[in-house]
Amino acid sequence: MPTDLNAFRRGLEYLHVMQDLALEPGMVNLLESVRDRAIILTWIGENIDTVNATLQRYLFACHDCFHPQERRSMQIFAVPLAQSLGLDGLCNIATNPITILIDVGRVSPEGWLSIVAHEYAHAHIASPGHHPSFAVVLSHLCLGLGLQTLGEPTEWTLRSWPPYTPTLTPLAFWRGEPERRRTGTARPSFLSGN
Repeated sequence: MPTDLNAFRRGLEYLHVMQDLALEPGMVNLLESVRDRAIILTWIGENIDTVNATLQRYLFACHDCFHPQERRSMQIFAVPLAQSLGLDGLCNIATNPITILIDVGRVSPEGWLSIVAHEYAHAHIASPGHHPSFAVVLSHLCLGLGLQTLGEPTEWTLRSWPPYTPTLTPLAFWRGEPERRRTGTARPSFLSGN
């Protein structure tokens, strides 16, 4: 049983809300890690506001790359996505405001802005595809945010741009453990839906 029952309950309630905002409720699922569930939910209950505040700053930085009349209504949250999906972030354009969910445990904090920018581009054009209009918005964001710019965009490169380094154990972050990174740069895994 968790040591802080209020934090545990708050974490559980938070994940239930996140399930409602995901493309499908099963995308936010801790049943794969039953052993760590109480630790993760307690950590979420104690720390999620701080993590979400950081993501919110990144969302506002993306907004600042556009004129106010060009900005869509969006919300952003950190959430452990089902590990079996292998997704780092997703954008649900069917919600109002549009919802961006980021699994911040899958990447070091230095890479969070990259994931936010990718999903923000989907939200900005309200489309899940990696097509020319997505490329224009993502290139604009990369330039405005100081992220690595993309040369000749192809659908394949757009699926995983901008690059970042993933962590070794995605759930470690959600358990409150120190970060361990993989060496080298890997392709991110994103999904956007409608």
